[in-house]
Amino acid sequence: MNNSSTRQHGGHNRGRHVSILGGGIGGLTCALAFARSGARVDVYEQAPEISEVGAGIQITPNGARVFEALGLGAAAVEAASIRSEAVMPMDGLTGRQIARFDLTALAGPAYRFYHRASLIALLLDACRAAGVVINLGSKKTVDEVDVDVVVGAEGIHSQTRALLNGEQEPFFTGQVAWRAMVDAPDADAVARIWMAPNRHIVTYPLKGGLLNIVAVQERQQWAPEGWAHRDDAGNLRHVFRDCAPELKGILSKVDEVHLWGLFRHPVADVWGRDSIFILGDAAHPTLPFLAQGANLAIEDAMMLARCCDAGSLEEAQARYVILRKPRVSRAIAAANRNARNYHLTGAARTVAHMGLKTLGFVAPKLFLGRMDWLYGYDVTGES
Repeated sequence: MNNSSTRQHGGHNRGRHVSILGGGIGGLTCALAFARSGARVDVYEQAPEISEVGAGIQITPNGARVFEALGLGAAAVEAASIRSEAVMPMDGLTGRQIARFDLTALAGPAYRFYHRASLIALLLDACRAAGVVINLGSKKTVDEVDVDVVVGAEGIHSQTRALLNGEQEPFFTGQVAWRAMVDAPDADAVARIWMAPNRHIVTYPLKGGLLNIVAVQERQQWAPEGWAHRDDAGNLRHVFRDCAPELKGILSKVDEVHLWGLFRHPVADVWGRDSIFILGDAAHPTLPFLAQGANLAIEDAMMLARCCDAGSLEEAQARYVILRKPRVSRAIAAANRNARNYHLTGAARTVAHMGLKTLGFVAPKLFLGRMDWLYGYDVTGES
């Protein structure tokens, strides 16, 4: 177990009592990071059990470095996930592969595909082993806990964010997304991005012979935010009815699907005040076009625990936002660009696909090199 990156940064967390509001991936990672640095930690989760609507998640090397530093064992990680081999942009209309970029060439821990429930279980086990108290069916607000540090990790509807920043209205992006899973026991360990005019689908495999599906469409008819809303699978198939036979074959297997509207929220101005902090979607909701929402929350969790361990909470507030806000803002901007690039039409689409094909053939490492600012980042070495 490697805990060196969470020890000896001042030792101010030792003996502190910390409450985490929210038992998602960011909240549990934060609980573990504080516990590793000597804090007494409680997690409050309003649901009667910590579970996830069936969905996959991509943990990229920048997020995986945190898990390594917090001592998540290699065997447990391997058992809960699939190591990704490549990402492949596809022409969603013809089914032709445009390019292939080798993800095994990335430096650091492997790029992995998890079922969210498996990752939550992995983090829960680590938290409990570290002495974290998990309180299920217990919704708490900041004024209901009397501790040294409170962390709001309640997601996009965070009451803690509203307390620190006031109410801020998001705006509808003109895009909706569906999530689904289908049986695909022979799927290879590749993330495919099926790009079509004004829409796209991302598919990748999960443990247990499943294929995760995230589909996005541009449209003016909005849907509620939050991805637990059921929809008719026929609506999803109708949107992609003119796409490649392989893609339509995948969608033909979908029985249960969830729909949600994609909204943009401003990055919070205030990330901490007095003894109160926020992280992840509570601080900076991110559109799902870069696979970084959870990874950024994982980074936040490690950085927040380190900043608090290094000195006073007043110093931690300033240091935390200085170190995190520029990076998350850059990632959000990159995700927003992908939202446009995946949905190109006409001549712009043809030119972009040709550029990707040339890049993949001539200089595939250049593509990954352009992502080094994202995947190569090591929050465990930041100070």
